[in-house]
Amino acid sequence: MAVGEKTASGRMPWVMLALATLGFAVNFWAWALLSPLGPRYKELLGLSAPQQALLVAVPVIVGSLGRIPVGALTDRLGGRVMFPLVSAATIVPVLFIGVAGQSSLAALLAGGFFLGIGGTAFAVGVPFVNAWFPPHRRGLAVGIFGAGMGGTAISALTTVNLVESAGAAAPFVITAVVLAVYAVVSWLVLRDAPGRGVAGGSLTARLAATARLPITWQACLLYAVAFGGYVAFSVYLPAYLQTGYGLEQADAASRMAGFVVLAVLMRPAGGWLSDRLGPVPVLAGVFSVVAVMAAIQALTPALMPVGTIAFLTMAAALGAGSGATFALVAQVTPTDKVGSVTGLVGAAGGLGGFVPPLVMGFIYGRLGSYGLGLALLAVTAALSVVLTLTAVHALTTARAHAQ
Repeated sequence: MAVGEKTASGRMPWVMLALATLGFAVNFWAWALLSPLGPRYKELLGLSAPQQALLVAVPVIVGSLGRIPVGALTDRLGGRVMFPLVSAATIVPVLFIGVAGQSSLAALLAGGFFLGIGGTAFAVGVPFVNAWFPPHRRGLAVGIFGAGMGGTAISALTTVNLVESAGAAAPFVITAVVLAVYAVVSWLVLRDAPGRGVAGGSLTARLAATARLPITWQACLLYAVAFGGYVAFSVYLPAYLQTGYGLEQADAASRMAGFVVLAVLMRPAGGWLSDRLGPVPVLAGVFSVVAVMAAIQALTPALMPVGTIAFLTMAAALGAGSGATFALVAQVTPTDKVGSVTGLVGAAGGLGGFVPPLVMGFIYGRLGSYGLGLALLAVTAALSVVLTLTAVHALTTARAHAQ
């Protein structure tokens, strides 16, 4: 019996999973602090719309790209070191913005740049959790960990209210305290899995070797569609509903929250299904669903019930697809390269969320309709089905035969 199978039979793997998920949620809470305050800074500092968009985008871009080196470092140093390190490092920009960084756009951009560190926690948790569980449980475990992305909802629900009730520094100080407590607890309690693979060689050499793995680019493409689609809708859905259906801001925001919650809940389900059915059929199924629902929504049906059903079904499919993608990574990737692959794939997912809103906005500006943008999503999802059933299927089959 492998070491991972022995450890997975006890309680320790689940304790480690719970702490890792908590750390992911806390760091993502910090990572998303600027987004809810974008309209406030626009008014206070007289920002233009592009400046406001840049302010919100900087931590997301840095956090997405930062996952590449952080994932590779996790392969070498382990999550027991990297979780406290990332959490402690994120405290600095959080406190800077809260105490001294809200007086100018330049200060906010500088703080936001380093706030991106919090977004790299995803690339720490996947290899850490993966090492604690045997192959037949990794999909569920990594899916549960991925639900920590709901930490962004904490920021969305609390940040503005805290500023209005307790002052501009309040949400940042509270988040810094939570990060500090987690950094201490994780340093004292977290343990790397016995017998985990430790990567050798330089960071550059390991990243180059990772880039040569077929699974890296296949998973990047799939995650850019699945998680990128989730990010895109979570950012752009309120504007779409207000413009396309004439909803009030509060109503549009509450519907977006429902989309996000369903996607987050379905992420562990995608991992669980992948453990039982295999990631290939799950991925093919969810992307087929996205293709059909996006094609229906491209026709701009009535919001109730067809449009609502289409969007919620897409939310469930995109969430499950995100979980299934990392079940695939856990199944196919060499154990000493899971962090490096996760970093690249996580970056692709985060960056993938930026393209659709830009495309949708451009198309609406030219055509006065979102239909073509949703039709392009349907085509992209259909191409993802083809990729899954051809190259990805061939890779998983070859991996199974090699074991």
